Amino acid sequence: MTIDPEAVAGESTSATDAAASGAPTTDAELVDAMTLPGVPDEFQRLWTPHRMAYISAGREPMEKNCPFCAAPDKSDEDGLIVARGKTAYVLLNLFPYNSGHLLVCPYRHIATYDQATDEEVAEIGALTQRGMRVLRAVSNCDGFNLGMNQGAIAGAGVDAHLHQHIVPRWASDANFFPIIAKTKALPQLLGDVRRTVSEAWDA
Repeated sequence: MTIDPEAVAGESTSATDAAASGAPTTDAELVDAMTLPGVPDEFQRLWTPHRMAYISAGREPMEKNCPFCAAPDKSDEDGLIVARGKTAYVLLNLFPYNSGHLLVCPYRHIATYDQATDEEVAEIGALTQRGMRVLRAVSNCDGFNLGMNQGAIAGAGVDAHLHQHIVPRWASDANFFPIIAKTKALPQLLGDVRRTVSEAWDA
């Protein structure tokens, strides 16, 4: 198959003329970005509209409506839940640091680790181990960050409900995005990650 350069140039020119005149364009047409509104610069844009729910909510709704108390009442898909235990459950972080970022939460609304019962501590630990094994199997990660931020002063986004982070890490995932642009590039959608991890959980 050959491509006629003049034909391609003609399509590009037609698309540019259409954009300049305000006429509608189709997906097949090329549009010169310089003809669109706005001031161009050297930056690339990584659109993350899912974060708007977090930004617009602020802290007050989070404090009054605990997302970790609400999640178990939803379907696994809507609550991003991967596995349910007797005293604790596992779900995906809605605002992940990396793809596969899991949270292990007790069902009870408790704020800090020292308030957990022996049974809750044991199950949180067992679910954490299981989560690590599953993530290693499905994503070939090289390591993990595990941790609990206890209280708002320690960095907890939802400080009223205890939760443990399981963050998979890869040797090749280091880049300057988080440092310079405060941006994380996530290659998988949350729904796809939840389905993959959930299916592997009981395998």
